[in-house]
Amino acid sequence: MKPTPLLSCRGLEAGYGASQVLFGIDFAIQPGEIVALLGRNGMGKSTTIRTLVGGLRPQRGEIHFDGQPIHALRADRIARLGVAIVPEGRQCFPNLTVREHLLAFADTRNGVAEPWTLARLYGLFPRLAERAGHMGNQLSGGEQQMLAIARALSTNPRLLILDEATEGLAPVIRDEIWRCLTLLKAQGQTTLVVDKYVDKLLPLADRNLILERGRIVWQGSSPELDAQRELWTRYLGI
Repeated sequence: MKPTPLLSCRGLEAGYGASQVLFGIDFAIQPGEIVALLGRNGMGKSTTIRTLVGGLRPQRGEIHFDGQPIHALRADRIARLGVAIVPEGRQCFPNLTVREHLLAFADTRNGVAEPWTLARLYGLFPRLAERAGHMGNQLSGGEQQMLAIARALSTNPRLLILDEATEGLAPVIRDEIWRCLTLLKAQGQTTLVVDKYVDKLLPLADRNLILERGRIVWQGSSPELDAQRELWTRYLGI
């Protein structure tokens, strides 16, 4: 008997008005997996994420979280079930301190074995501990990204979604984000990652999905993707 996926999509179609973007998306994420969603710009990755978290109502198809249908739920209801997103653009509050960000969103309702306390979050990102009293608008872009990830973790999510978490960051800060994801993987955090740095994702991801014009055209393990470099050229522009 197959285990129940933490998240599953079947026949997912979505778009904006008369413009359809997703055409029958099917995939599942098992508990503890890290899955990478890959594809060039404009292929439907952000629309997929928006649909999963309730920001966009699907036109057709189903989304289940831990066996429960969520495709008709509002974003806040989906978040309360244990889905947290680190959105593209970070979206920190300029008039809240680092500490206030992390306390304002803290939630332990999902019954995780080792909840993310303030001390644990500071341990993951020591730079945030140093900046605890700084306002959101006083942080560098890299620090804001660390804060966005820590804020999502403070909700103790069952599924963490990262949408272009390393976009526009200096290489040294990107490495800090990858280090964080490696630690989360070791701790069994189920994660869906959208990012363009495929070489960095390969050691992390258990499975990879390639999106092309709103359809999943390939999915497989990181060793399989590493061995098929023609996919990188054809679908990822690498």
